[in-house]
Amino acid sequence: MKSKTTEYPVRQQSDLLSFLIGSVGTTRTNAKRWLQHRLVSVNGVVVSQFDEVLSAGDKVSVRNGQGAVELHHPKLRLVYEDDSLIVVEKRNGLLSVPSSAGSSETTAYSILRAYVKKQNARNGVFVVHRLDRETSGLLVFAKSAELQHYMRDYWREIVTQRTYVAVAEGVFDKKEGQIRSWFTEDKRNAMVYSSPVDDGGDLAVTNYKVLKESSSVPLPFRAKGGLSLVELHLETGRTNQIRVHLASIGHPVVGDRKYGHGNDPDQTKALQQRKTDRLCLHARVLEFIHPVTEQTLHFETPVPKSFTSLVTAS
Repeated sequence: MKSKTTEYPVRQQSDLLSFLIGSVGTTRTNAKRWLQHRLVSVNGVVVSQFDEVLSAGDKVSVRNGQGAVELHHPKLRLVYEDDSLIVVEKRNGLLSVPSSAGSSETTAYSILRAYVKKQNARNGVFVVHRLDRETSGLLVFAKSAELQHYMRDYWREIVTQRTYVAVAEGVFDKKEGQIRSWFTEDKRNAMVYSSPVDDGGDLAVTNYKVLKESSSVPLPFRAKGGLSLVELHLETGRTNQIRVHLASIGHPVVGDRKYGHGNDPDQTKALQQRKTDRLCLHARVLEFIHPVTEQTLHFETPVPKSFTSLVTAS
C-alpha cells in the first residue's frame, strides 16, 4: 500500500494523544495504533509516546499506510472506540444485525466485524442493542462476549439518556407528555400491539416533546393536519416502541410502512419529492456509564436536515 503523509499544525499546547483525537479526528484506539506502528512524527521526528507534549507552532505528521486501519463506509460512521467498545452512527436502510442465520446481507455488525478483524484476526464485536433497519442513529457494540452480557443485563442501569427525534403526522394537542401502555407481540405477523391497560404485556413508557410543528407542508400532510418534529425519551426499550406509541395516539411516524401510512402512494410521492423517502426516526443522543472505566460517555448527533426541512416546507 502506498503511504501518504498529512501534516497538521499545532495551535495550542496539548498532549499528543489529545491532539490526534481532537484535531486530527481519529479514535483513541487508532491514535495509539498509529504511535505503536511509528506512523506519527512531530517536527520531522518519529514519536511513539502518547503523552508527548506539543507546543503552539509544532507540526504533527501522520503517515497513512500499513498498520493504520480506518473505518470507511457510506452507511456507518465511527463515533467512538476504545479497548472495550465501539459507538457508531448508522444510516437508515442498514440492518443492525443479520435478519437470519447465514445471511450474507451487509449489516452494521458485518461492517464492524470486518473492521476489527483487519486490526487483529482474533478481534470480534458483539451486539449490545439494535435499531430498526429504517431507523438511523447511534449504536454501541462490545468487544467481548463478557462485556456484551454485562451491558445487556444492566442496560437500564447504565444507560442514562436515550433521545430520539421523529417527524410525526399531525399537530399535537398536547405539546409535551408521556405515553404509557402495555405491549404484546403477535409472532405470526411480527406486529406489536399497544394496550392502555395492563393486559399482561410488557410495560412501555415514552416521554415526548414537540420541537416544531407546521400545517404549511406539502399534501397529503396538510390534509392530515400538518407535521410535527418530536423529541422522544425512552424509559423502556421495547420492540418498535416509538413507532407503536406514536401510532397509538394518532400521530404515526412519517414514512412508517408498518404502523403508519408509509405505504400510502400520496405520502410516498410527497417524501420522494422532498428527497426524504424514509422512516423519519433518528436515535440522536446516547449516554451511558462505561462498564469498565465507570465514566459517563455522552454522544450526540444533529437532527437530520431532511427532518427539519420537511416540517418547515411550504
